[in-house]
Amino acid sequence: MSAKGRVIGSGPYDDFIQTDAAINPGNSGGPLINMKGEVVGINTAIIAGGQGIGFAVPVNMAKGVIKQLKEGGEVTRGWLGVGIQDVNDEMAEYYGVKGNKGVLVSEVFPGDPADKAGIRTKDIIIEVNGQKIETSRELTRIVAGFHVGEVVKINVLRDGKEKTFKVKIAKREETERVSRGMPPKEHDVFGIRVSNLTPEIARRLKLRETQGVVVTDVQANSQGEDKGIKTRDIIKEINHQSINTVNEYKDAIQKVKKGDTVSMFIKRANSGFFVIKLKKNDG
Repeated sequence: MSAKGRVIGSGPYDDFIQTDAAINPGNSGGPLINMKGEVVGINTAIIAGGQGIGFAVPVNMAKGVIKQLKEGGEVTRGWLGVGIQDVNDEMAEYYGVKGNKGVLVSEVFPGDPADKAGIRTKDIIIEVNGQKIETSRELTRIVAGFHVGEVVKINVLRDGKEKTFKVKIAKREETERVSRGMPPKEHDVFGIRVSNLTPEIARRLKLRETQGVVVTDVQANSQGEDKGIKTRDIIKEINHQSINTVNEYKDAIQKVKKGDTVSMFIKRANSGFFVIKLKKNDG
């Protein structure tokens, strides 16, 4: 064995043992054995261009799959009902999180386990059943290993304070889961135009969000475009101030002095949350 926890792009639950033991075509499904004669994995894949580099499914993971197949005839994955993303440098600075540890909840699906337990968007999951969480892939793998109906303890950071929730795991269903017609408004100092996020606009833009202001246009060659703001982005906060209407957005921008930084906390459909920093140069 040369490494554990390898990700080779085979799916969201990658957690392979890397081994230098010779694994040749046709060996898949055979045991990977340690020096004590114990089975530690099931040989699964090789790197075509590599020199004797192979990958095996850890035996404990295989045991869980075998048990499920025996008891129910199928493999089920645990499901929290959240969209998640890693905490990058900008997000860590914005929230005051040290070392980019934890996973940000970017979406909570109504009626699913996390929603029922009280977990909210913008919570940062830091621990599951006493196990520290550092990446979204790690969280996905851990949750997938829980049994349906199992109750797990999840610790999150919310507004800088740690909270604990008990969540009853559900079954993951693998099959689950622009500016046209917007009222004209002027572009702001950053070259973006925003509108109140009404139910009608949310439906038209195919957005699940119901709070915040939505970006309906971004001027070419503007600071907003240079910094990566896009139409359909939903601005949730400005400098940690919650934004629910265009008037609140304008007031927050106006309060910022010329030359100071504006930090926009943005939700982007199918991509999660972003923090975008702009400099107020005019107005």
